[in-house]
Amino acid sequence: MDTSLISLQTVELVSLLTGQRLRKEDITPPVLFLAGLVTVLLGVIHADGTVDAEEIQHLRTTLTELIPANNSLRQLAMLMVKGVREHKIYKKLPELLALTACFSEEERLLLISFGYQMSAADGTMHDREKQYLTLIADRLGVDARYLTVLEASFSSQSIRDTATLAEVHSLLAPARFQSLDSMFVRAASHISQHLPAKPKQQKNRKHSVSSYQELKKFQKYRLELNAVCKTLSSTLENGSDRNVLSPNLTEEVTKISQRLQSQCFRVAVVGEFSKGKSTLLNALLGEEIQPVRDIPCSGTVTVLKYGPQQRVICKYKNGREEEISPQQYKEKASISEEAALGSFGDEIVNSEIKEIIFEHPNLELCRNGVEIIDSPGLNEQAERTLVTQQVLKTTDAVIFLTHAQNALTEKERELLLYLKKELNQGKDGEAGKSIFVLVNFADLLRREESRKQVRQRVETIVKSQNLIAGENRIHLISAQSALEAILDGTENEYVKSFQDFTKSLEQFLTVERGAIALQQSAAGMKQIINTGCAELTQKRKMLEGKLTVSPGDKAKIFELMAEASGRDVKIRLLANELRYQSLEEALESWHEWVEELGERLLSKSHRWTSEHGHIMSQDKLTKDYADQFVRDITEEIDDWGNQKVQSILKQNMGVLDSKIGEDIYAIRQQFKQFDQQLSTSLVAQFNNLATAGSLGGIGSSGSGIASSINPNIGSDESLGVGLGLGALVGAGLLFFTGLGFIGVILGGLAAGAGGGLGLSFLDGDAVKDQIKQKVVELGFEKFGESAESIFEKVQERIIAVFDDRADANSDAMSKAIALWENLLEQQEKRDRDRAECEAEKAWVADKRRELEQVQNQIETILNQSSR
Repeated sequence: MDTSLISLQTVELVSLLTGQRLRKEDITPPVLFLAGLVTVLLGVIHADGTVDAEEIQHLRTTLTELIPANNSLRQLAMLMVKGVREHKIYKKLPELLALTACFSEEERLLLISFGYQMSAADGTMHDREKQYLTLIADRLGVDARYLTVLEASFSSQSIRDTATLAEVHSLLAPARFQSLDSMFVRAASHISQHLPAKPKQQKNRKHSVSSYQELKKFQKYRLELNAVCKTLSSTLENGSDRNVLSPNLTEEVTKISQRLQSQCFRVAVVGEFSKGKSTLLNALLGEEIQPVRDIPCSGTVTVLKYGPQQRVICKYKNGREEEISPQQYKEKASISEEAALGSFGDEIVNSEIKEIIFEHPNLELCRNGVEIIDSPGLNEQAERTLVTQQVLKTTDAVIFLTHAQNALTEKERELLLYLKKELNQGKDGEAGKSIFVLVNFADLLRREESRKQVRQRVETIVKSQNLIAGENRIHLISAQSALEAILDGTENEYVKSFQDFTKSLEQFLTVERGAIALQQSAAGMKQIINTGCAELTQKRKMLEGKLTVSPGDKAKIFELMAEASGRDVKIRLLANELRYQSLEEALESWHEWVEELGERLLSKSHRWTSEHGHIMSQDKLTKDYADQFVRDITEEIDDWGNQKVQSILKQNMGVLDSKIGEDIYAIRQQFKQFDQQLSTSLVAQFNNLATAGSLGGIGSSGSGIASSINPNIGSDESLGVGLGLGALVGAGLLFFTGLGFIGVILGGLAAGAGGGLGLSFLDGDAVKDQIKQKVVELGFEKFGESAESIFEKVQERIIAVFDDRADANSDAMSKAIALWENLLEQQEKRDRDRAECEAEKAWVADKRRELEQVQNQIETILNQSSR
């Protein structure tokens, strides 16, 4: 619906019908459609000169089904019925044309469809009713072939023209109306259910979207590298058993092997509701697995992955797991339409499900090491947004869906900015390199010129706002058309465009993610090999008598080991002291921030906007303001966390890091002194252990001791960018997502206005200001109820920062002590078993050759994978 075509005549006409003084902003698509619908239905009722009770009841039933309870449009529709009757608008064709001037082809067909259903309400389609419908359909430009289908459908006649029936089904598909209000989706669903079934085509064998050859190659190299990793582990374990090689080396290579074994690509599909997420997932997988409704609703995180047999595992927040049936899966993976549209926040709040794992043996994409994450829709529902935020932390690529008929709305651009920030760990300046924008429902764009314009619009937006970067990141698709062709085993332009997208995704995963992962794992293995070779060289020197620890040096080593242990204890005590100080400073800052928060939020409310009017859509207007309140308070606490808390952490962590840096430097100097004196390689071994611990794969959780000897120690990078506190506030404000909150606000205004909030109350701007003020008051009150629990989360994160740093230091000290112990054990063994020195030398030479062979195998795999 092109609302830019709404004329002054249309505004005056709707004002006449409702008895209200309306502005153009009040004439929304639902209002216009209802005006046209009431006019057509009353025209059919009066066309034959008689008004039957069945027809009046059908009119009421139709309006009740289309308009949700407690929606102000119900009252408006009753006013329209009265106005259309009083002014006999159904007899005035110019007025009907004015009401429908901005309707699209499918919206006009939908309108006429309800007319035919009304004509059949009393059991008979009278000739005068059909003549009336034919006349207005002709003036509206509705194809006469479609009228034949509609007449046959509602009079239970057979339809021979199955091709036209298929066209009507396509034009009235609920998916076509998802960019409009949900009322249109309900209306299209209602009519579609009364049409004869869509004729089925002869199915060919289902075909795959892609063979995913590049993903298969990556998996081949990953398995080969892991096999080499296991060989390396065996060599290191053998050396550790003989007290020659450090046990830490075996531990580090085991971590790399574990990462290689579990390594997979995680692709998240995100976006607002009603953009075709579930259909896209089904097209990617080549199976109708995800539940699809007229309003697709994903209520929880669903992970689709490969498994030897089909099964569904439901994981709950309390740690419990259970296997459920596919039917239970479809029920648990969805939420109701009302909850999806923001009516019932409790349905999401009360969900005890953490995530659902769907395993399947025949999903081609998943068989090649890809996990698909169906995340909850990002429609300002705080809990769903918080869940999706957690998902993004482990995601390799994000697929963002938008609707071709209204691509990248202002809200969606805000969501893309949010995604970019999360994926870039809080850095605003960089574009999102792992985001793919899919413009779905491209089949609704009939002209090639329209498709070019949509693509150009999307490209302009993402470029001007620096949202995404990389080649082939924007694709126009029709997930539904592609899925149907895939399942039918046929080819069409939408399968081709979908294949172009999957190739781009595969290229990104294998080249910009997979190749880096292999290189990092290989780099970690090489560092371990270098350390092993250094330790073997040290062992050889020990056996040849070129390296001997004197009694004095031995006593010094024991002192240094005790000193390292003491350093660890002191750092722990200092970390605890600085942690307590940081918590005290954060608490003081929190109280100051909260004290001024209310005034700042009220000031920001003056900038809130909404496309909805105060007369027709009070509930939606209030919902928009509530969403903007949550956004503002989220930004407020994020700013506080990223500025005040980060400043506190930077100062106190700087003290801790400075002391850790001094200790690490002292240990390295001690190692350096022994290296110079005894020709050992303790510094190299220490550094290699640190580096190996920090490598091994993207998203590695084990930092080893790299953070302790990080040259950026004390910098913003070492603290982590952004605490992500805003989502904690959002999760505490779920009250704002439902009708309960809106009812409280509107009810409060009604009391203040003398008990009546009729359709024509007060000045529009004054009403909006009152709603804004009430939103801020109730919102701030709700925030106050959860403020204590929110700050507890802040405390937990501050504590975690200091504990992580202290743990990293302990790891560094333990590795240093292990190197001293290994040196002493090697000499003790030499002195004890001098007769076996020659055999031991041969063993050392063999182990060194084994490590060199592993090194060569790693290089061969890397060379093959880079071709």
